[in-house]
Amino acid sequence: MDRAITRRDFVNGVAAATLAAGLPADGLAKGAAALVTPENDPNPYPPAKQGMRGSHAGAFEAAHDLRDGALKLADALDSGEIYDLIVVGGGLSGLSAAHFFQKRVGPGAKVLVLDNHDDFGGHAKRNEFMVGGRLLVCNGGTLNIESPARYDKWSRVLLDDLGVDIARYERDNTANAGLYKSLGMGHGMVFDAETFGGKDVVLPMGGGWRGGRIEPEKLAKAPLTAKSRADLARLFADPQPDYLAGLDQDAKKDWLARHSYKQFLMEKVGVDPQVYWLFQNIGMASFCVGGDAVPALFAWVQGYPGFSGMALGEVPADLFADLPGGQHGRQREGDKSIHFPDGNATLARLLIAKLVPEATAGRSQEDMGTAVIDYGALDLPGAPTRIRLSSLVLNVAHKGDPATASEVAVHYAKAGKLVEVRGKAIIMAGWNMMIPYAMPELPAAQKEALAYGVKGPMVYTSVAVTNWRSFVKLGAANFHCPTMFHQEVGLTEAVSLGDLKHPQSPDEPVVLHLVKYMNKPGLPRRDQHRVGRAELLAMDFATFERETRRQLQRMLGGAGFDAARDIAGITVNRWGHGYSYTYNSLYDPVEWVYSESPTRPCVVGRQPFGLVSIANSDAAASPHTDAAIQEAHRAVQEVIERRTYPFVPRRTG
Repeated sequence: MDRAITRRDFVNGVAAATLAAGLPADGLAKGAAALVTPENDPNPYPPAKQGMRGSHAGAFEAAHDLRDGALKLADALDSGEIYDLIVVGGGLSGLSAAHFFQKRVGPGAKVLVLDNHDDFGGHAKRNEFMVGGRLLVCNGGTLNIESPARYDKWSRVLLDDLGVDIARYERDNTANAGLYKSLGMGHGMVFDAETFGGKDVVLPMGGGWRGGRIEPEKLAKAPLTAKSRADLARLFADPQPDYLAGLDQDAKKDWLARHSYKQFLMEKVGVDPQVYWLFQNIGMASFCVGGDAVPALFAWVQGYPGFSGMALGEVPADLFADLPGGQHGRQREGDKSIHFPDGNATLARLLIAKLVPEATAGRSQEDMGTAVIDYGALDLPGAPTRIRLSSLVLNVAHKGDPATASEVAVHYAKAGKLVEVRGKAIIMAGWNMMIPYAMPELPAAQKEALAYGVKGPMVYTSVAVTNWRSFVKLGAANFHCPTMFHQEVGLTEAVSLGDLKHPQSPDEPVVLHLVKYMNKPGLPRRDQHRVGRAELLAMDFATFERETRRQLQRMLGGAGFDAARDIAGITVNRWGHGYSYTYNSLYDPVEWVYSESPTRPCVVGRQPFGLVSIANSDAAASPHTDAAIQEAHRAVQEVIERRTYPFVPRRTG
């Protein structure tokens, strides 16, 4: 089981993780003499790189060099390059900003996009594997187009510009939609031995493969006590009592907004801790924290049990409909979402096809299933748009007074050297908390607002396997494992795109999608993110490989899975700075959470400064793709306004 996969898979992250954690590299990388680095990687195509990906080694070290004095801005090489727009950050927001700008200004505009990673797309990364001559893909980050019916005008315009046809995609995948069900698979749960004693219990739960409402009758074989079973039945009974009797509706909502779902279940409903175990991970997929850090009012809005007897009324259908991105816990849950085989990396690849058509022969939505990107064509001299990867922006400063300057200098590090380029306009489309470091000239209040949100750390682990017979035998395509190393383990969604076809037989290879949230129950939410990030950076690829193999063997071994035989590749997408911070009434002012308050840090932080505008999903306090697109459009609109009416005083304080 513990046989290592080829050292080609042991890529890019061990030394960076150990150094970031202040640990000796030889202690964590023991046995990794053939460590693959970006310099000697025999497979340099970024989507196909395995091992430690996401925020990978080489993407951030130059910031430490600048801090420690090894790099000095005064020593920067002046490239002589001047652009109409420089976009800092090549994720979906940055690429969308470049597209909107080129569309508005015309083909004569010169745009440079800078990104510190060796691949474009930001969190919207694509993982590729070749197993038995078959191309397999999985999302390494951004999962889906969530509730596209709620997308605003400009998000829909972008999808239309890219040729995204959701109806056609759904029609093409009609048969795939029922594949797992036709093989007798729903979802399942794993009751681990460390928590419940005895042996691991792997329990099929039926229903849809994605999971859903817990049904007490499906837990007959679960290792639960008699009390927990009785409490669970009581929690789902109809009718329900009023657990906040004596309070009027307004006071009930106020109490629920200021207490966690864990407090509600344990203190008001009075359930056994085993019952809470079943619900402890609520909110993780949206907030990167569990029920201890999610307001009970969020749980009510999202349809969790315990509230039906409390006469809380209904959430209006269009509440917060004009805010960018999803507002989980504050508005009704949306409709169906759309998942491409590589997640929203498909959107990033379509944007590349628009911005740098020389980089790929692919043009259509379907082409992107198997399209190859020529990374050498992304940064060609003379091209209207240039995408410059492995370029970490360290400083952005106006050439003169921000109120009157005609250019902004951008200093970035690439291949160990500092380079200066200049732009007539800048859009900062990276992470909010990095902007104050890159722009010392910003007002103190704006820096404070930009630094407020702490992004949620998480890991998406993609595992290529030679077959998935064990899942069929167990009767589940996706497992919820609340107290194991990865909390979610499952087959990738059964979808095809163009010539990229999802396997139809369990005898064919497939990719497993595993999720690990780095939450730390009991701490305030932002502290959970900070501590979880530190722990994540201290974990090397060897740890992930070992724990992934062990967990899969424990879960699937009884159904014939052999980790040493069946695993063909592992890619760990490490996102120390993952989901954008969303406001939470346990820790943030209630007006930031339940209103569109202009005092929210995301609003204060995204204000333009001189010739600089700010995009990215952090600017919307929402981790969703439409938030990234909307903020990109707003930032471009600010740039166009300044170009059109240059006599209007700029904001500089």
